[in-house]
Amino acid sequence: MKQREEVQRALQKAVLASIYAEKTIVFGEGAAHPVLMMIGEAPGGDEEKQGRPFVGKAGKNLSAFLEVLGLKREEIYISNVVKLRPVRESEKTGKAVNRPPSAAEIAFFLPYLKEEIEAVAPRLIVTLGNVPLKAVTGEKRAVIGDYHGRPIPLADGRTLFALYHPAAIIYNRALQETYDADLLALRAFLQELA
Repeated sequence: MKQREEVQRALQKAVLASIYAEKTIVFGEGAAHPVLMMIGEAPGGDEEKQGRPFVGKAGKNLSAFLEVLGLKREEIYISNVVKLRPVRESEKTGKAVNRPPSAAEIAFFLPYLKEEIEAVAPRLIVTLGNVPLKAVTGEKRAVIGDYHGRPIPLADGRTLFALYHPAAIIYNRALQETYDADLLALRAFLQELA
């Protein structure tokens, strides 16, 4: 089994030899062998600037998430499926704005995510949204509405706990109650694991 540093070096080498060579890689970070690994979709602008996952607005969401769970950032491992910021040009401003990762970007980074999961060896994987859910399950038709809020055993012996992406609540306030209930269910499951 590869160590995290080996996976990161291999990824860096692959990115430098690819069309993504000019992009900033945002590696996963956190505890060496955590109970919980959280996986998001891709870094945004703040993450790209700081070279760290889940900072800025996403970091505020993460802090609220961890507070509910009674965990600290240092106790978990945090990563994304795609390790660089997917952008498009804003029609209004001409500036780079976030966009969902493309199928090609996901395919490029997926083998490294799988190696990263093996190296980190979490007992529980928490996915935020559809992109990481599909990446972890390998199910192209997986949708968060069918998986969220409950532990699901994976073939590798780990457990998946899918959550809506916190940003989804901004666009659909009706999801807030579901998201809150899912977090409480995750907290109860973590207490059972302890």
